[in-house]
Amino acid sequence: LQDLRKSTTATVRSACDLAEIRLDLLAADDGKIEGMPWSHLAETPLLFTARRMEEGGALSLMPATRMDLLRSTLDQAAWIDVEVASMREMETLLAELAGRRIPWIASYHDFDRLPPTADLEQAAMRAKDAGATVFKAAARLASPADLARLAEFQLADHGLPVSTMGMGPLAPVSRLLCAQCGSVFNYGFLGETATAPGQWDSALLKTAISRLARFPG
Repeated sequence: LQDLRKSTTATVRSACDLAEIRLDLLAADDGKIEGMPWSHLAETPLLFTARRMEEGGALSLMPATRMDLLRSTLDQAAWIDVEVASMREMETLLAELAGRRIPWIASYHDFDRLPPTADLEQAAMRAKDAGATVFKAAARLASPADLARLAEFQLADHGLPVSTMGMGPLAPVSRLLCAQCGSVFNYGFLGETATAPGQWDSALLKTAISRLARFPG
């Protein structure tokens, strides 16, 4: 919350093209957020996320509570994030996003390992069938072989745009490699605190990606 309050439109826009607001990090135990602590960033495109605890969320919030949190932001949202695992229980929200033409990311996280490629492909297919605009996969990488397999997944055609990134010791290099292979969203952090293992500072990541040549594959 302090990092958000200290951020200005100028510093945010210089560090990233889209700012993610993690509602689960801002909510109290009852799932309520006091005011709109992101209101000073009205000129910045905002992505709103209410992450489920099983995939890195800060609170154990019921799906209905997380859906209410997301629904309350739709007038300010450029994008919404809904986990693949939450799509069925948030069908009414997804229908509302479609009606309002708000793009959404279907996200998939594994903090323990890189799942088999077949599992990632199945998750991407489910995301596409549900109408997601982008499929996002973030997983812990244990070896250079994992890094190569994640890049290969990024390079493949899944029928919708894909965002991929690693977590853990290989996360920094993975975020550059995946960006070079076409990842459409590449996450860093603003302020002092990373929200996933191995994240870059957003301004440094943006500068590094700007110097990459796109992989021709």
